Formats: sequence, structure tokens, C-alpha cells
Amino acid sequence: MARKLPKTDVVIVGVGWAGGIIASELTKKGLKVVGLERGRERKTEDYFMVHDELRYALRYDLMQDLSKETITFRGNERIRALPMRQYGSFLIGDGLGGAGVHWNGHTFRFLPYDFEIRSKTTERYGKNKIPAEMTIQDWGITYDELEPYYDKFEKTAGISGEENPLGGKRSDKYPTPPMKKSPAMKMFEKAAKNMKLHPYMLPSANLSQSYTNPDGIARAACQYCGYCERFGCEYGAKADPVVTVIPVAKKSGKFELRTHSHVRRILHKGGKATGVLYTDTTTGEEIEQPADIVVVTSYVFNNIRLLLMSGLGKPYDPSTGRGVIGKNYAYQVMKGNAIGFFDNKEFNTFAGAGALGVVLDDYNGDNFDHSNLKFIHGGGISFTQTGLRPIQNNAVPQGTATWGKEFKETSLKYANRYLSVGAQGSSMPFKHHYLDLDPTYKDAYGDPLIRITFDFEDQDRNLAVFLANKSADILKEMGADHIDSLKELGPYDITTYQSTHNTGGVIMGDDPATSAVNNYLQMWDADNVFVVGASAFAHNSGYNPTGTVGAFSYRAAEGILKYRDKGGQVV
Repeated sequence: MARKLPKTDVVIVGVGWAGGIIASELTKKGLKVVGLERGRERKTEDYFMVHDELRYALRYDLMQDLSKETITFRGNERIRALPMRQYGSFLIGDGLGGAGVHWNGHTFRFLPYDFEIRSKTTERYGKNKIPAEMTIQDWGITYDELEPYYDKFEKTAGISGEENPLGGKRSDKYPTPPMKKSPAMKMFEKAAKNMKLHPYMLPSANLSQSYTNPDGIARAACQYCGYCERFGCEYGAKADPVVTVIPVAKKSGKFELRTHSHVRRILHKGGKATGVLYTDTTTGEEIEQPADIVVVTSYVFNNIRLLLMSGLGKPYDPSTGRGVIGKNYAYQVMKGNAIGFFDNKEFNTFAGAGALGVVLDDYNGDNFDHSNLKFIHGGGISFTQTGLRPIQNNAVPQGTATWGKEFKETSLKYANRYLSVGAQGSSMPFKHHYLDLDPTYKDAYGDPLIRITFDFEDQDRNLAVFLANKSADILKEMGADHIDSLKELGPYDITTYQSTHNTGGVIMGDDPATSAVNNYLQMWDADNVFVVGASAFAHNSGYNPTGTVGAFSYRAAEGILKYRDKGGQVV
């Protein structure tokens, strides 16, 4: 029988960006908060002088142990899903700070179009533009309503950037100026402007200069060492929850962090949560933590899995389209890339930072006419200089032998003579793309794994080739002597890394019949449960999700405080 602890005001499940922001904001207002994190504690000192590509980038030291818990995957319902036994398409973080520790730092705002996507698409192109099986919907909130929360997150994280000329209106400038611009970035910028496009410096959570945020947290500037993605930052220059919001919660004296605490169920009765049940992974003991309010802030897959295992919310049924938990799973189309090889130019590409780059949104959202195109939305096109570490980066032109003398000679020739222009495409949800509990496979505790049913559609295939051609055009203008770009997008391949931008499954909206949470990320079916993270996205935009997760986390914190004062559904 589980050991029952004294009740707290709020219990948070997962202490990454969303959990850290919620803990910080609620403890400032005097609430007692318990944060349950199933991984280990982390601090900046853990990464001092640890530029170890093998350990972190290739052996996934900061990631979830797939031998204890993983996901299962199938391309469609006619095939049996199988467990993902080694990392490929995406990386699931583990430990304090979650994926917010090992991210690159790209911190975009979604476009105004994203939040009203169904209405805006129908208004401009007619309802027949949207395929019958595509389940896009408006989010129940507008960009203008969310903008103040974007601003608050950017100031907390110290985002370095400049205004997007094709983005939504801003209430204030970025808190720190853009990062440094390398010669290759200047080439991309010049080429884009020659083509009448609108490049701007990528908004970066890698600080361009020393910065103290509104909570009094001081951090140092980025050193451009090139060890961001898959790594913790030894300087604290890359904004992550461990160096920004979690210290504020701890300092309040109202926050209790418990690591190695694996939450397995949300306990509920009569339409309200009463707390959570978790296992201490160091002892195996089961513990019940009662709470007035439960906030679920773990990774997308874990948010959905926990709700399904707990029997909270109606599971999605793809055969009828009814139900909401698991609905509208979306990913990212990362195949719109082109690589340019330069015979007579060399570049210093080993130095860089995770979010160092130039980007343009001329082909993102509905910033261009889709009337004669067989897809909606689009993606951002960018040149980023993240630092090409020696093991994973060895590009050669297509048709080069994959081993032997020719491979070696060509590798040496182009080691510092190639640049990649990449597109990050949006991902639209379809009726048959969803998440549910696997009927066969279980984790180390005997609980069912989450199952993904997903594949690329004609929407994705047409978008990917379009963006790849645009990327190649820019490289041609940059003077590349040889360009390789995507010609055709095949089936989704879970074995090859693409991005960790999984979204959906507990989506937001203004109708309980088609959404799981309202625009404060409060559950319709249990008003003292808030589910915060990219699981709330009704589709995925042509951007990294973290900036929008941060904004919604601040809004959810506000909603929790309103609920604490008045109860019921927050409006």
C-alpha cells in the first residue's frame, strides 16, 4: 500500500521549462509547490570542461533510458507497432530541466495565422483547400492575446534577437541584441536580400551579452563553443530551466523538489484530481502525494500517457473522430534542406552556437500565396552555424563513394567547404495520426507504453520538396558550385534524427468536444488539472516549439492562480 504524504497546494509532474515556470510563478504568490522529477538533479557545474561528443551526442547521456521506458511506433493501423530500442528521429530528455537542458536555443514566436489556422485558411482559399482527413482547428486564442506571455518568457530567458519583419506585432524589443554574424551568415543574408526576401537574425537563447533578468538571475554571454544541442551549457549562457526559473522557485522557500520520482497515476474522484501516485525509483516505494491542484508538465508523450493511464479525459478514437486524449499528434517536416559545396571558398564552421543563424519567413505560415500549391502552411528557411563537431559531420556530394580512397579524398576536400541551408516545415494533423496506449508492450513498472501512429502525407511531401527547392535557390545565389537537395520525401523514418518537436495529444480549443484543455491549459474534464506543454498544440508550426511552450506556461500559471481564487473553469 502506498505511503500517503501531507497535502500540498500544488503538485507538478515534470520539472523542465513548463514545470519550472509554473513553480516559479506560483511560489512567488505564496503557494506551496511540490515538483516531482523522475530523473536526477542537474547543475551547471556538471558540464564544466565536458565537451564530450561521444558521451552526449552519440551515447545520449542526457536522454531517457530506452531499456526502461520507450515508445512504440507504426506507420499506420494495419501494422503492429514495435518499440523504439535506440534513438533516432527524436530525443527524449531525462532529469531536472528535461529537454530544456539539451536544446539548441531557437526561440521563435508562432505566427498569428497559426492560432486561427482553420478560419484563416478557409477565409482566403475556401473550405476545399483543407483535405477531408486533415483535422486542423483554431486554438481558442489569438496571437495578440498570447503576445504578453511571449514577451515575459523572452525576458526571463534573455533572448537575443531582432524583430521578424514578417511576424506578429511585438510589445517590446528583445531583451538582448542579436548574436555575432559570421562571414557565411552574411553570405546567406546578402543572397536572400538579392532575392527580395526578408532575412533576420535567429532569436537565440544563447546570450549575446551578459544579462540579468527581471527575477534577478544573472548569466554570462555565449562563448560560441559549438556544444549546445545534446549538451548542457558549462557557462550558463544557454537559457535552460536549471539556470533561470528553478532557482527562483527554490529561493522562495515554498518549493520542494523531489528527483527520482516517477509519477504513474493522477488520482481523481468526482471530476477532480486528489493528487498523484508515484514511485521512488531509488527504493521502489510507492508514494501518494495529495494536492489541491495537479499540473502535468512532462514531455508530450508522458503527458498523454499519464492521462490515458489515469482515465482522465476521453481517449481519441480515429475511427469516429471522437475523443480528445491522443488526438492531433503532429511532428515536423525537416527534409526541406539543401547542401552547397564550394570549390574555392573555406569557412570556419567548427565554431558556433546552438541558435546562431539567419532565418527568413517568406515561405512560412500563410505569408505567401498557396492558391496553386498542394499544401497549406510552410516553414522557415535558415542558415545556422551551430558548430560542426568532428564525429557527426562529414558531408560529401551525392554520388561519392561511401568508403575507400574517393571518400577520404572528397571528405578532406570539402571538410570546410560546404554549407547547409535548411527548412523547418510545419506539420498538419490528420484523423489517422494519433497517440494511444500500446496493448502489448510495457515499461519497467508494468505500465503500457505510448504508441505513435504516424506517417508523412501528400501535404508533407509537397511542402518538403517546395522548401528544398527554395533552399537550393538561395545556395545558388550564394555561389555554391554543387548543390544537393531533396527531390522526393519518402515514408517517415523513425531511425534517422530529424527533430524533437513532437506536439499534440492534449490539444487546446474552445470546445470540450474537440479539445482537451482551454486556453489556460486547464482540463475541461477536471478543472483542478492543468496540462502544460507542446501537447496542447493543435498542429505544429514551421518553428521550434519552445518559445510557445514558454508563453503558454506563463499563461497557465496565471490561470492556476485565478482558479485558486475563484474555482471552476477559468476565463
